[in-house]
Amino acid sequence: MAGLPRALQPLRHRAYRLLAVSLGLSLLANGSWAVAVIWQVVALGGGPAEVSLVSALTFGGTLGVALLGGVLADRVPQRHILLVVALLQAVPVAGVAVLSLADGLPLGLLAAVGLLGGVGMGLYYPAYSALVPALLPEDELLAANGLEGLMRPVLHQVAGPTAAGLLVAAASPGIALLVTAAAAAGAALCVAALPVTRVRREPAAVPVHPLRAVADDLREGFGYMVRTPWFLATLLFASLMLLVMMGPFEVLVPFAIRDRAGGGPMGHALVLTAFGVGGALGSLLISSRPLPRRYLTVMNLLWGLGCVPLVVFGLTTRLEVMVAAGLFTGATFQSGMVIWGTLLQRRVPPALLGRVSSLDFLVSGAFMPLSMALAGPVSGWIGLTATFLVAGLVPLVLAGVAVVAARMPADELAHPLDRRPAAEPVATPV
Repeated sequence: MAGLPRALQPLRHRAYRLLAVSLGLSLLANGSWAVAVIWQVVALGGGPAEVSLVSALTFGGTLGVALLGGVLADRVPQRHILLVVALLQAVPVAGVAVLSLADGLPLGLLAAVGLLGGVGMGLYYPAYSALVPALLPEDELLAANGLEGLMRPVLHQVAGPTAAGLLVAAASPGIALLVTAAAAAGAALCVAALPVTRVRREPAAVPVHPLRAVADDLREGFGYMVRTPWFLATLLFASLMLLVMMGPFEVLVPFAIRDRAGGGPMGHALVLTAFGVGGALGSLLISSRPLPRRYLTVMNLLWGLGCVPLVVFGLTTRLEVMVAAGLFTGATFQSGMVIWGTLLQRRVPPALLGRVSSLDFLVSGAFMPLSMALAGPVSGWIGLTATFLVAGLVPLVLAGVAVVAARMPADELAHPLDRRPAAEPVATPV
């Protein structure tokens, strides 16, 4: 694999290939579950309230264990955590699939499995983020994050939901759930073949009670966040950006397509597909080049500029322009995410990476439910056009404030990441 392009260089390493395949199968399973579970609820006689219950339990499980997931990722070999998560996806989902096919599935059990799946997602991200830099040299982390950014929209947003929809239509929700479980089981097999890497932190000099140790770990993670300007400013910017733009994009875009462009579900699907395709293309492009020297500034401005096309949904009456806006927003958002993931893996101390990743997940997404809840009332108050103007333009201002307030231009020059490291880290099996 010596002749691979830059974006595919991480695939030279067997351990990373296994991790990448396991990630792809997990994304496929999660995307399939998101559609299959809805139609399983419907098949059980449920409606919007029951679908909301399952979704809320899944989201609650993710948030409920996010911080604990970070602590575990810094204390337990990450391979073990990923294996548990894959089994949490595979075994319970296989069980509900069998019960569904036997017409013996209670709605409460399906909701409980949704909760377990949410717990698994809360544990997965910190462990995965902490494991990647233990398997790859530093100069290939950007490419690895680019591959993840490429797989996420293709598998989670397109392939998984499409496969589940086709299986539900052709057979039943139970068959779709069975295939979901099979994908998760494949991910578990890949993770089981990974080498076990040592946790990259020094053991405590004096043994302490487990609860005290967890509290100390969390305090250390929060302390790093508060005293690290580039990290704190980016998290605050991201959380406010998502508060302003995510609700309009998720909730109001269908109404803009219907009321302004005369479109319907197919038009909405085109916009969402364009967003996913843009994310894949943006990931591939940014990971095919060296990390920008002004990585902090570029990353935050990519996110801020990526929101600007949202004004289109409040102004245009042409569906193709809306689709183009979705493509551009997806590309810039995912490009920024690739830089962000690489930045965390290269600048955060290895012993803190799990906890910092969980704080990133928790803080940046803290306002997303509120954004969804406010989108409708705000648009009713100030109108659809004004809501999209706010969603598109305010994040760019917030990005500028974050860059200036945290003195990011000086910080990124003082900590250059565009140089090849002198030595490549090697995973140490135990």
